[in-house]
Amino acid sequence: LSSSGATFPEGQVDSLLSIISSQRERFRARNQELEGENRMMQHTVQALQSELDNLRADNIKLYEKIKFLQSYPGRGSSRDDTELRYSSQYEERLDPFSSFSRKERQRKYLSLSPWDKATLSMGRLILSNKTARTIAFFYTLLLHCLVFLVSVRGFRSKTQPRGAGHVYADHVHKFHENGDAGDMWQ
Repeated sequence: LSSSGATFPEGQVDSLLSIISSQRERFRARNQELEGENRMMQHTVQALQSELDNLRADNIKLYEKIKFLQSYPGRGSSRDDTELRYSSQYEERLDPFSSFSRKERQRKYLSLSPWDKATLSMGRLILSNKTARTIAFFYTLLLHCLVFLVSVRGFRSKTQPRGAGHVYADHVHKFHENGDAGDMWQ
């Protein structure tokens, strides 16, 4: 049966069903094949990233050896791009203050409460992005203007003789015998 209400003979329905079933099986097999390829690619990327990290560490060690050899008298100090690239990483690794500072920041961050972590992350996000800083500035400005306008309006309503508080006080004086309750609104 089709959605338009036309009927097909039994042989055509079986034929369509077998075509659709075989197409579904082909798609399922292709999907499984692609998932397998995806997993293999992910493993390859992880292996390459690990190898890249190892190579960087090895390059820094090699730079350390070059630096050691250059410390001997009579050795020239010709520096190429490779040496310049790894010299900053080498110096950073040797600097005890930067590693201590990094560890201390990590320790302090882990000791923060979840609310403080969220606040710190939000502050870093806002301060690191020009658009976020602009939005935060105008949002703060808008809130200050809104508070100012509400305060001015509230001040004006209190100083005018027929504000909402006076209407209630008049009601209390007029309809209730006890006039003391209305004095607290004036």
